Amino acid sequence: MRTMVLAVGLVVAAAGVSAAVAVRSERARLAAQSHRSVGGDGAANVPYDGRFTFVRLRYPMGSMEGGFEFWGRRRRDPPWAHDYPRAERNLVRILDEITTLRPFLDGSSILSLDDPELYKYPIAYMSEPGYWTLTDEEAVGLRGYLLKGGFLIFDDFRGRHWINFEAQMRRVLPDHRLIELDVSHPVFHAFFEIETLDFVQFYDRGLRPVFYGIFEDNDPGKRLLLVANYNNDIGEYWEYSDTGFVPIDLSNEAYKLGVNYIVYGMTH
Repeated sequence: MRTMVLAVGLVVAAAGVSAAVAVRSERARLAAQSHRSVGGDGAANVPYDGRFTFVRLRYPMGSMEGGFEFWGRRRRDPPWAHDYPRAERNLVRILDEITTLRPFLDGSSILSLDDPELYKYPIAYMSEPGYWTLTDEEAVGLRGYLLKGGFLIFDDFRGRHWINFEAQMRRVLPDHRLIELDVSHPVFHAFFEIETLDFVQFYDRGLRPVFYGIFEDNDPGKRLLLVANYNNDIGEYWEYSDTGFVPIDLSNEAYKLGVNYIVYGMTH
């Protein structure tokens, strides 16, 4: 199966000749859209037709002229949009090639946490929850989504970002606790057999990746409601897997995690 993922990675690479230009173009377009109701009015979303669709969660952030600023960093794209749309486009191609899921390949959706449309989709993804803010209505909406069967993937946060992430999760699920996952958990064996969680971080930041989850009724024997890739950024590997910028063995490991998360969420 590892050879198959490598081969698929090379197929994806064939489409990435102008990757850097494409990334800049997409992010510029997204920055313009972010001042409108991206996802909220369906402008950036694909029509629902029952197929698996990658859903990215959008949360509100303040803006400044020329970009966004967070903890002294000025950026053109909001944190929730990091790696959009190339990360999800590449991941769903892998899913289409090696699973029977048959995902929607020609787009994805962006939804707010209190959008009723979210309940149509069993899995959602959030980037950079270290900058995540939410209203009371969004907290209620996301709580209902998770408790009624939704599965959520948190990605791309590290260090002191944990403080904000944990605070927001207390608002969403005040009676639940975050539990560190080890490699024996079924989510790491839902499709690929992942043997180790000693995953090399993008940009080699030197922090130990840790994977956390929240379980139904706080019982590790029950359904996993979410997985949080702390001190990690697997979406970055998905985004750049077709550029030659990252070693293919590392992007393969990131794809294995992503595929396992999706298969687990679809089967639990």
